[in-house]
Amino acid sequence: MQSVNPKNGEVLNSYEEDTPDEVERKLRRAAATFPLWRTTPLEERAAKMRRAAALLRDGSETYAKLMTDEMGKPIQQARSEVEKCAWVCDYYADEAGGFLAPQHVATDGSDSFVRFDPLGVVLAVMPWNFPFWQVFRFAAPGLMAGNVGLLKHASNVPGCALAIEELFTRAGFPQGAFTSLLVGASAVEGLIRDPRVAAATLTGSEPAGRSVASIAGSEIKPTVLELGGSDAFVVLSDADVEPAMDAAITARTINSGQSCIAAKRFIVSPPHYDRFVEGVAERLAKLRTGDPLDEATDVGPLARPDLVADLHAQVEASVRDGARLVLGGAVPEGPGSFYPPTLLVDCTREVEAFRDETFGPVLAVAPAADDDEAIGIANDSGFGLGASVWTSAERGKELASRIESGHVAVNGIVKSDPRLPFGGIKRSGYGRELSRYGMLEFVNIKSVWVA
Repeated sequence: MQSVNPKNGEVLNSYEEDTPDEVERKLRRAAATFPLWRTTPLEERAAKMRRAAALLRDGSETYAKLMTDEMGKPIQQARSEVEKCAWVCDYYADEAGGFLAPQHVATDGSDSFVRFDPLGVVLAVMPWNFPFWQVFRFAAPGLMAGNVGLLKHASNVPGCALAIEELFTRAGFPQGAFTSLLVGASAVEGLIRDPRVAAATLTGSEPAGRSVASIAGSEIKPTVLELGGSDAFVVLSDADVEPAMDAAITARTINSGQSCIAAKRFIVSPPHYDRFVEGVAERLAKLRTGDPLDEATDVGPLARPDLVADLHAQVEASVRDGARLVLGGAVPEGPGSFYPPTLLVDCTREVEAFRDETFGPVLAVAPAADDDEAIGIANDSGFGLGASVWTSAERGKELASRIESGHVAVNGIVKSDPRLPFGGIKRSGYGRELSRYGMLEFVNIKSVWVA
């Protein structure tokens, strides 16, 4: 298993995959740790989680550079990711007691209440694009709930996987409370079917989600799936278009466009369409693509060469289908997995870059005849992760009920926040992460009635 620097294609490090015997040893240890960890007082769990947050902040530069080296994230964004991980640790350390407190309910018994008990060993199958944040938003609530975690991370970020396990160990969590498995995708089915694994969560592609859901379903084990997205960014007739254009650039190019919740379909009502296209093109042209360790870089490389090839094929197919290429759209010469910020306009619903998910700095813009059609186009998608609508605040709150997604941002960009539940509908998956709702996905919500 290798980590390869996408900036130049150089091999950073090689790792031996876990043998079947090593996987069995780690599974056995995790299962043995669960009964001990679930009975650890909540205050003690919280102290260790706060220690993890402190270690993240103390090691911010080291962890940020590791992410940047392994998957190409611009270094400033990598630092922000580390800080967000520390935030989620602190958040659950502070809030878990309230989230897990028994809830008393008046019935015909002398006492009745609902309690929240951990399930056991939870398997997390995580992606490379946010190699720390995706893991911590599972691990912080899961560990605070009393579960133990097994991480099967993406195979191109093994250094991140091992660094996270080492961080939890340094924070004082017992051996087996959080374990990284260096295994390929073929090992996932056996892990889910193992009777010691109680549940699974996956952030990844739609095919991976279908596979995990099918296997877990056959074993009657709970799952949470956060899959692909093709988030709509809707600019309505009464929008303030200047801040909308600024936000459009951020929403589409964060993490070099490699984000499930990045805005991908830009739908603009007639009063603003020409100005929006012009302003977005101006802003895109000013972005700096290059070395992700350079503080001035806006867009780094994509994580792997095959992702560049796939993205470019989508752009070429979109032009053949009638989209107009305004900017970018050519694979640069030289080393590294770079792709330039690219603008496709006059898109229809049939254009590939508008219909399917793109994972890179490509903006696909479509005109709408009016505001009602704009909302209709936004909903005309198999995905339903997030959406951004630009209009008056009151109208936006009203329209939120009509938009088919798990998250709606009014006059802002879609982003995950520990205080709010996060997840999608339709082909974007099911279940929720973060907030109290996310914590309760992997607990036994148990009713207790006393005569």
